Amino acid sequence: MTSIKRTYTLAMAAALLVLVTVATGLYLGAQTRAQFTDIAESWTDYAEDPEKKGVWISSLRGYLGYGGIIHNFKNYVIRKDESYRARMMDQLTQFDAVMASYLSDPLPESERRALESIKQTIEEYRAKIEIADRAVATNWPAERTDRLVKVDDTEAILALRNLEMLWMDSRARSTARIIVAVTRGETLIGYGFLAMVLLVAAALSIAVLISLFIRDMRAANARLTAELERRRALQRSEQRLAQAVEQSPATILITDTHGRIQYANRRFEDLSGWSRDEIVGRTPKFLQSGEVPEETYADLRGTLERGAVWRGVLRTLDRAGRSYWVDSTILPLRAEEGTIHSYLGIGEDITEKRQAREQVARAQKIEAVGLLAGGIAHDFNNILTSILGSAHLASLDAEPGSDLAEEVEQIDIAARRAQALVRQLLGFARREPGTPEPTDLCTAISEVNRLMRAAIPPTIRIEGVRDCAPVTVLADPTHLHQILMNLTANAAEAIGDATGRIRIAARALADAPEGLPVRAEGWVELVVEDDGPGMSEDTATRIFDAFYTTKPLGKGTGLGLSVVQGLVQDMGGRIMVETKPGKGTLFCLLLPGAAADMRQKAIAPVPERGHESLMIVDDQTEVAATLRRSLMRMGYQVEAYTSPRIALERFGKAPFRHSLLISDVVMPDMNGIEMARAMRNLRPDLPVIFCTGFNPTAVALPGGATEVLAKPLDPVDLARHVRRMLDARRAA
Repeated sequence: MTSIKRTYTLAMAAALLVLVTVATGLYLGAQTRAQFTDIAESWTDYAEDPEKKGVWISSLRGYLGYGGIIHNFKNYVIRKDESYRARMMDQLTQFDAVMASYLSDPLPESERRALESIKQTIEEYRAKIEIADRAVATNWPAERTDRLVKVDDTEAILALRNLEMLWMDSRARSTARIIVAVTRGETLIGYGFLAMVLLVAAALSIAVLISLFIRDMRAANARLTAELERRRALQRSEQRLAQAVEQSPATILITDTHGRIQYANRRFEDLSGWSRDEIVGRTPKFLQSGEVPEETYADLRGTLERGAVWRGVLRTLDRAGRSYWVDSTILPLRAEEGTIHSYLGIGEDITEKRQAREQVARAQKIEAVGLLAGGIAHDFNNILTSILGSAHLASLDAEPGSDLAEEVEQIDIAARRAQALVRQLLGFARREPGTPEPTDLCTAISEVNRLMRAAIPPTIRIEGVRDCAPVTVLADPTHLHQILMNLTANAAEAIGDATGRIRIAARALADAPEGLPVRAEGWVELVVEDDGPGMSEDTATRIFDAFYTTKPLGKGTGLGLSVVQGLVQDMGGRIMVETKPGKGTLFCLLLPGAAADMRQKAIAPVPERGHESLMIVDDQTEVAATLRRSLMRMGYQVEAYTSPRIALERFGKAPFRHSLLISDVVMPDMNGIEMARAMRNLRPDLPVIFCTGFNPTAVALPGGATEVLAKPLDPVDLARHVRRMLDARRAA
């Protein structure tokens, strides 16, 4: 009985233990299932709802922050740039869409109030757009515009900050909920483990199953924790990668394998003027400038189809139609299995680098012109000296008004135009500095009119020459002549064979022009105007660039107006142009004035004839002979030599025979300066006139008077210098 009772007791105890074990297992299973459900729900709350709101809040911050609606509105008001208004209007449309989506979601009252505050501030800015448009259109002062369009956006910023704090609190609550659920699960696991230890003797099989269940639950819990940490690390990594791509100084463009744009970074938007929302889904063809050969694009496509990397320079267009150069690298992006799923294009804006290289090339061209001009100046000016001298002698023998006199005059005109061309080249290369002196502008206009009349069609009239009131400018006469010749010739070429007119006018200004200093002698305005076809705005902005010309090949060098601008600037003046297609062209020059009495003193006439004995030394036979004949016709006794050593030998035999020496500077075997110095050792008071085809600069030569004249020499002008030096020596 006792045994049965004990057995019954044991059986009851065993049954009770089994029942307790089963009940405990059921309880722990239910609690564990509840914890897993809680974890799943917490994860859903963490990953879905806050993530969606995070995207909305991030979009709203973009519209309120740098580069957003408020930033573009203020830039539009301050800079009056229509591109900011266009971006602002696009962002307002996007803002409305985001705000509508956000407000359509079930929201707490605090979030809804914050959204309404942001929306109200943006609406205030939207209402101010009309005022900003009027301010830009009528160019209101900045203070007035700021006062009228100023909006207090403090509430919106605070509301956005509250939204972010609510969003962060929501994510923190979801995270805390997950952590609490995991912690509770671990506690239940511990209780279950203790229960299984206590009941292991009675329910070994249940304990084994529960222990296996505990192991799986721990593994699942560890995996969940690791997954959560991995997701957080991945999120941080993606944020860093996105920031690096967005803030990259290079443009980044990603397309699919069909060439449709999937992504563009901020640098691309800034450089091209296109927003990514406008170009996503389009092919990059809208960027093509039309100036890149089709072969280049064919090579690009072929290289990418082979799976290789393509590198090259492309000229593309921005949204405003302006072109720029991009050093591009385009490469295929591959999946883990090696298949190409998209293409990545990386570009660097090299427009400024190319412009710098072009400026260097332009400078090298200018230097080459200078070297060429210096190389030909000496020989060419010697030739012109012979031509001008011979023409002068022929004019003395020709009957005034005869056909021969007219032909000789044409030779003289042609030689002087060639002389102006050489001086133009030398002046452009900055190898012939000017000597400013009081110059009668009307006289210069009259001389240019005489030269141009024989070179332009009779259908073109030159007006204003006879009506020119006396006005004096401080300028190098040769440079002033070059300026007038260039401007008049350009006007005549613009008119062409059509009937037209060129008006030249000069007047003294009462006040100093804006931007130029006040001068006691005042300023003079010189105007050269034609009624030709005029120029476009683009052409007018480039006409002063060296080597730029709109003339056909062989019809122009592109140096004329560049030379004119350089000469005017060297005088301290300024040149401006007014032109429109079909309305003609007007050049306005502002030149420094000079006192008229100074001009009269400077151009006082000097007698040309004489009887003294002169010595001429020039290695060019034609030049020496021409100068000898010209001076002999004016009464002088002249000996001419082509060898400086022979001339020095003859001079040494009779140092006081000749009253004056006229010598070239650059000669073989011995230059003119060395020869003159040797002659001065024999006769210190010997007057010397040097003639050079290069820059006429002062020569340091001890002893008597010394002058340097530029070739080609005008026989009359040479005779004046000779007479003046001889008279000065006699007076001393």
